[in-house]
Amino acid sequence: MSTAILTGQPVPGSSIEGDLRSLGFDVQVAADAADAERLVAEAPCDQRVALVDARFVGHVHALRLGLTDPRFSLAAVPGAVTAQPDGRATLTRALARENSAGGGTALAVDSLPDRIVTALADDGAEVHRPELGSLVAAVPADPQARNEARQAVADVDDEAVRLKSAVKSRDGFFTTHFISPYSRYIARWCARRGLTPNQVTTASLITALVAAACAGTGTRGGFVAAGVLLIASFVLDCTDGQLARYSLQYSTLGAWLDATFDRAKEYAYYAGLALGAARGGDDVWALALGAMVLQTCRHVVDFSFNEANHDATANTSPTAALSDKLDSVGWTVWVRRMIVLPIGERWAMIAVLTALTTPRITFYALLVGCAFAATYTTAGRVLRSLTRKARRTDRAAQALADLADSGPLAQGVAGVLRAPARRLPGFAAPLVALLGGLVLVGLAWQPGFGGPLVVAGAVIYAVTSGLAVARPLKGALDWLVPPFFRAAEYGTVLLLAAEADVNGALPAAFGLVAAVAYHHYDTVYRIRGNAGAPPAWLVRAVGGHEGRTLLVTVLAALLTASQFTVALTVLAVAVALLVLVESIRFWVSAGAPAVHDEGEPA
Repeated sequence: MSTAILTGQPVPGSSIEGDLRSLGFDVQVAADAADAERLVAEAPCDQRVALVDARFVGHVHALRLGLTDPRFSLAAVPGAVTAQPDGRATLTRALARENSAGGGTALAVDSLPDRIVTALADDGAEVHRPELGSLVAAVPADPQARNEARQAVADVDDEAVRLKSAVKSRDGFFTTHFISPYSRYIARWCARRGLTPNQVTTASLITALVAAACAGTGTRGGFVAAGVLLIASFVLDCTDGQLARYSLQYSTLGAWLDATFDRAKEYAYYAGLALGAARGGDDVWALALGAMVLQTCRHVVDFSFNEANHDATANTSPTAALSDKLDSVGWTVWVRRMIVLPIGERWAMIAVLTALTTPRITFYALLVGCAFAATYTTAGRVLRSLTRKARRTDRAAQALADLADSGPLAQGVAGVLRAPARRLPGFAAPLVALLGGLVLVGLAWQPGFGGPLVVAGAVIYAVTSGLAVARPLKGALDWLVPPFFRAAEYGTVLLLAAEADVNGALPAAFGLVAAVAYHHYDTVYRIRGNAGAPPAWLVRAVGGHEGRTLLVTVLAALLTASQFTVALTVLAVAVALLVLVESIRFWVSAGAPAVHDEGEPA
């Protein structure tokens, strides 16, 4: 159990002890600063400890936000400061210095927790201070101020604020107006019954998989049930994040589940639709794989752009200024959020079309909508990048290099060409990546299955890929390099499987792309958690994007179409096993970041 140390005797009528116990703290009282230092030292070293001014007046949720969020080593609100085990030493040093300076005098003079927070800031320690909004957290200096603070607490509905803050402040139109108005209450219901976000996330996955199975029946009743269940899965998907924010239940395992299950649900549903269509005599596996490729590439654009500009300096542009002006006109905000087809709008469209039309029409609409959204967002980001004068950091360049997923071939070429690459113009990296990808995809698109020309295209692609990453990716448009690589690799697999024209080739390609896409999403969320890229051995083992592409083209050139299908299946299973085992090992380990996915970028 966590330990909360009250600095001084509680004021008569104060609820602070009960409030802290309701948050899971074992409450102890310190007579003075020296006694507080002793109690901190005696508290179990593997547990959270908090110092709270006994005169504190405020909402319970203000204390919850300041003292129980697991994502931060050190956190504080006015009158209270807390440290998790990894921040205990820092807190102890600051407390010892304060005692030495103050001589252990009575605590009624001022607020010890606030002095400690100031000392921590002076030491350069990062102390999280949650945004409290209308919530009250104060240490009144006299009876009149105490009465005013208590009245301010009574004037604000703590639970209403907590429910409102459980919902993301920025979300899509469908989610905001059709899901969140009631899903927040489902989240509260779950919290009061002891359910965890991980359990709700798992329930959402199971519901989506059942929806995919219903779609796989190929019957109208199955399609209707699939659409209803897909919406139900999305409601639960919103609920898990709201439950995490409502009860501050963030965890490393939850980060992994939340980061990966959305894609698993959506792509499993695509496969279910393709299976259902096949039962009705319509082969839409190419459309299903195309939708997965397009959606994954959209996300890579989002991730790469955000990482490239995560900490860029002078991060302004006329395009961004225009966007801010449009945001000031209320209705344009919702229109712009809807046309990018975020997850809420996308899943609602898929569910309705599944229930009312056919899988082919559903995929056509999905491809058109995602293509328009991808064009709109990518064009806007290109304009922003060209018109802003920003300097990218080493961290951003490393993140883009990790997202590129370069294997031994590309890294070897990069090492050889590093000197001449420095003399190329700033736009060379994305241009070289694009040209190499176009050559590869263009040759794969030629009539006939496989052949030496496609292998030659893959060799050219490996060389251009190495040249593209031969210098740090700090150019204005260098964030386009990873999306170009993803489009080239996934597109080549799609084209070769389609040209094989045998049963099972496209489903096998679907499985391979899904396994590789999982690896790329896993890389994204490791970077988001400041944990770096997957280990180098894993990238080498799965070949890197250029190595996998070359292998697939060689298999297509050497094997018959039927043998190629078997080889794709084996490759898909091998890649899936490698990346899943390593991913699970990482995300359930003690060193995984306790990040919570706030939803896909819009």
